[in-house]
Formats: sequence, structure tokens, C-alpha cells
Amino acid sequence: MDATLSDRLRAAAALVVESLGVEGAAAAMAPFDVPNRREWTYLPGPRPGAMLGDLSPACRQQVMALMEAGLSAAGARTALDVMALDGVLRELERDVERPGWQRRHSLHYWFRLLGDPRDSVWACHLGGHHLAVHLTVVGDRVSATPQFFGANPAVVPTGPRQGWQVLRPEEQRARALLAALGPPERDLAIVSATAPGDIATRRDPVADPALVPTGIPRAALDQQQRDLLDALVGCYLERVADEVAGPARQRVHECDDDQVSFAWAGSTQLGGPHYYAVRGPTFLLEYDNTQDGANHVHTVWRDLGRDWAADLLAAHHAAAHSRADDD
Repeated sequence: MDATLSDRLRAAAALVVESLGVEGAAAAMAPFDVPNRREWTYLPGPRPGAMLGDLSPACRQQVMALMEAGLSAAGARTALDVMALDGVLRELERDVERPGWQRRHSLHYWFRLLGDPRDSVWACHLGGHHLAVHLTVVGDRVSATPQFFGANPAVVPTGPRQGWQVLRPEEQRARALLAALGPPERDLAIVSATAPGDIATRRDPVADPALVPTGIPRAALDQQQRDLLDALVGCYLERVADEVAGPARQRVHECDDDQVSFAWAGSTQLGGPHYYAVRGPTFLLEYDNTQDGANHVHTVWRDLGRDWAADLLAAHHAAAHSRADDD
């Protein structure tokens, strides 16, 4: 019988614990109920945990194997590309003597293990500039949100990696949907001629969907347009392991078509500042490319009931209380 995702994550986490050493464990490990468990950011700079650059190569390999176990093959590649892109940004900023270029580095990412992987509830986080991967295990189920991937530069302008675009599908699929809309549909979808300066939900521990614009409802789309919208949503959900992506996709499909919408703001021309959002009652996706001459992308996926495994933990605690009452 094949191992479940939670089993694979626990096995990978055990190898991380073995490889951390005393100093690494002191920096990386914390109780699951630590007060800042849900604090996160996509800005550069330190955060709680052990920086990958401070760990041994063998330990870094185990950490990445753990994170990759919770992601799909494509999601793992993209996460590694986001980290590598920070090294490219370091060189670009150093060449123009931009202050602060030293903080950019492909190993300036922090790993944190919350709780004991041998227990039924635990979590692991990997975060740094433009990357936030949060995996929470509750029994045999896994939450993988909030999840943030970004890219700066969105398209590398010069140097050995010129033309490299890490988050290409997230832009291309949205543009394909926008191009497929006729004039009446575009009038509903385009909510503003000006794009916001960043994603609306920023790095809030609990996302407020009211901050995210609504555009054209899925119910107003024809089948081809619905397929394009589904493909766009897939860009985000397909970053994670099938055992997480499948239930997330099912929750999206269970939403009423009148309650799921696609909104675009800003320029519709390539190279212009733009933003889009896909919003439903149980999830939201945001994409923003406005900074640094519209060459700086932020993307986020929030699973509104399952961020930080909120629903899984509630069910787990309710079951535990029920068993205690039976005793």
C-alpha cells in the first residue's frame, strides 16, 4: 500500500530533525502553538526559523526534500526557481550599486518546524523573499495555504538568464481568458483602468475576501471561457501535491458559479501594470505586476477555510473533546 502524503511528510521531517544538529534545531524548531505561528511575509529579510545558508548542505537537502514532498513536481521546480531568481536579482542590483543588494541571496530563506512530526498535529514553513510555503499536518490530512510565489524581475532583462520568466503561466493563462472575452464580458471583468500597487490581502494572517474585487461571474462565461478560467485556477492549485490539490479543486468546483468571479485591473497591454483576482466563497487568488516598471510579480493562493489548517484543526479538537467526554 502506498504511503499517504502525511506519512511521506512525517518521514521527510524525521530526516530533517536528524540532520539539524543542536544549533540548527534550536533555531528551526518551536512548539506548534507558538503565538506567531500564523505570521508570515513575502518581503526580504529574516523571519523565525533557521536560515538555509546557516545549515549544512546535507541538512538543506533534507529540508528541501520535505518541502518538495508537499508540493507537486511543477510546484517544487517553481519554488526553487523563485529562490534562484533572488540570486539573479542580487547580481542585477549589485551591478547598478543599488543599496541593499546584499540581502538578496538564494539561501536567504528560513525553515521552521512547528511541533513534533511524530504527533498528529505539526507544521513546517519555508519563507523568504517572494516565497512562502506553509504545510500543516493534522492526522492524515494536509493544508498547504497560505501560499505565495513571486518573481523579481518577472522577466530577467539582461545577463546570462536574459528572458527567463519564472511565473509565465500565471500571466499567460489570465491573458488568454481576457482575450477570449467579448466586449460585454470585458466590461464586467475589467474593474479598473488602474492596477493596485500590490495584492489586496498583503500578508494578513487571515485573508479578508472583501478586499478583493469581484468581476465577471463564472455563470456569465461560455464553456470555452470557463475552461480558461479553470486552467488559470489550476496554475495555483497544481503547485501542491495531488492529495492537497484534488480536494482544493473539488471545493472550488462546489462553489456556485454566480459566486466565483474573475476581475482584471490596469493595462491590458503586455508590459503595462496589471492585476487580476479570482474570488469565490471558499478561496481567492491574486496576481499583481506593477512594481519596478511592471516587471515584479506577486501571486497568492488563500484557501479561506483551510489556511493554516483552520478547519482541520477545528475538527481535530472537536473530536478530541468528544472522546474526552465519552471517557
